[in-house]
Amino acid sequence: MPASRRALLIAAAAGGLAAGCGTDSPPPSGSPPAGGAGTAGGGTPPPAGDPPPSGQVATSPTVGPVAVRRTTFASTARGRPVDMVVVAPTPAGAGELPVCLVLHGRGDNADRAVGLLGLDAHLTAALATGTAPFALVTLDGGETYWHRRASGDNPEVMIIGEVLPRLAAQGLRTDRIAAAGWSMGGYGALLLARRHPGLVVAVAASSPAMWHSYRASAPGAFDSSADFTEHAILGTPPVPGVAYRIDCGDADPFSSVSREAADALQAQERNFGPGGHTPAYWSAAIPAQLAFLGRQLARAARAPGRTGG
Repeated sequence: MPASRRALLIAAAAGGLAAGCGTDSPPPSGSPPAGGAGTAGGGTPPPAGDPPPSGQVATSPTVGPVAVRRTTFASTARGRPVDMVVVAPTPAGAGELPVCLVLHGRGDNADRAVGLLGLDAHLTAALATGTAPFALVTLDGGETYWHRRASGDNPEVMIIGEVLPRLAAQGLRTDRIAAAGWSMGGYGALLLARRHPGLVVAVAASSPAMWHSYRASAPGAFDSSADFTEHAILGTPPVPGVAYRIDCGDADPFSSVSREAADALQAQERNFGPGGHTPAYWSAAIPAQLAFLGRQLARAARAPGRTGG
């Protein structure tokens, strides 16, 4: 499909790739991947623990055609301050850009997610090749596996009741969104689509952390067997109207369940080949994922009956 005039203008403004802007780099060789979430056999996830949010609101300088905006808000749903980072093309007209939520893996947070995978650089490159423009939004999810927990921590309500209204107030489209993520966040993106049909139109999941039983799951991923069953993805059919892409390396402990999910969800796109449960693999998958998500968001915007965000 020919690129839109706006996409071409953005591409013309791109002078090259931006450097990663997060505070952390990928872990050194031999250390556990930051997004690790156990193994398909129930292995223990790597040590994790989000540092406390800074409590500050900051905006980075514009990098090429992409700007990175960091904000902090008090989340009632999570009972704590939460960081949110918007990576978006500039200039962006009000109401023009759809949204893709990027859900981080266990042990990461909103700010680190940007630098860990180089989201600003990848979005810059995608726009330069004609991908329809949209915004990437990362947010703090702690180690909740992106669902309501017995502690009262509820990242799902945070997304629906706190994050999306804030994005809409910034002029972004939030009536139909996409979701992406890796490991814990890959599972979370698939779960968000299942629990909110009609809102999520596309999912790109890298190495989604999933298990066949509560006993096999990573410690702390679920509160109980009932919690596991209520939030299961494996063995469920695709959500009508949702387009799926799943990426996973052959050396990843979640390779088998990722293939199983890709079949059950009738994924429109899938990528299985060399690679492990590492930031390097997840970053390498992003260009194709962004192209996929851009096409699906553009399709949703043209769908009959669409209302403004």
